[in-house]
Amino acid sequence: MATRPENKNTEERVIIFLDGSNFYHRLKDSEFRFKQLLDFDYKRFAEWLAHGRIIIDCIYYVGLVRKEVGNAKSEELVRSQQKLFANLQKLSWTVKIGYMMKHDKDYKEKGVDVKLAVDILDMAYQDRYDTAIIVSSDTDLIPAIMRAKELGKIIEHIGFSHRPSFAMQRYSKLSRLLGKVELEQFLPKNFL
Repeated sequence: MATRPENKNTEERVIIFLDGSNFYHRLKDSEFRFKQLLDFDYKRFAEWLAHGRIIIDCIYYVGLVRKEVGNAKSEELVRSQQKLFANLQKLSWTVKIGYMMKHDKDYKEKGVDVKLAVDILDMAYQDRYDTAIIVSSDTDLIPAIMRAKELGKIIEHIGFSHRPSFAMQRYSKLSRLLGKVELEQFLPKNFL
């Protein structure tokens, strides 16, 4: 069960950095099996993560799905992603996109981790936040995290109880592993 940070400083500025693909796939894992993720309440989730602190920005990073001519599945994925982007923007989230590259029959996300890492560093150098809340289990972010910490920034890692990232935990001041109970509160009851 995840524990909440003590809220000693309500003036503390936080930015939430969310790895969209990582988040989506963890919620679809067999341990959760959440459906209708387009209805996930990202605004309430951000407020819950911030726990009374000042939210400077919430940023959702993801690879852009491209429509393939004659591929009904790709057309549905594009429509769903556009709906997600509209919903996030309506909830005041910033969406930053990379791209999807076809490799054999699968697609691989490219450029997303680099954007996320650069933003963690760039915003640390600009002193835009006191605490970075990083919702990702991608260990490629560790060099950026280490440098942000050297600049005096606090790093909070948000992961998943069924797939913990021990490396991300080690480099964060606080690590919270979310389980099904914590995440269910952000989905409409009739979609669980």
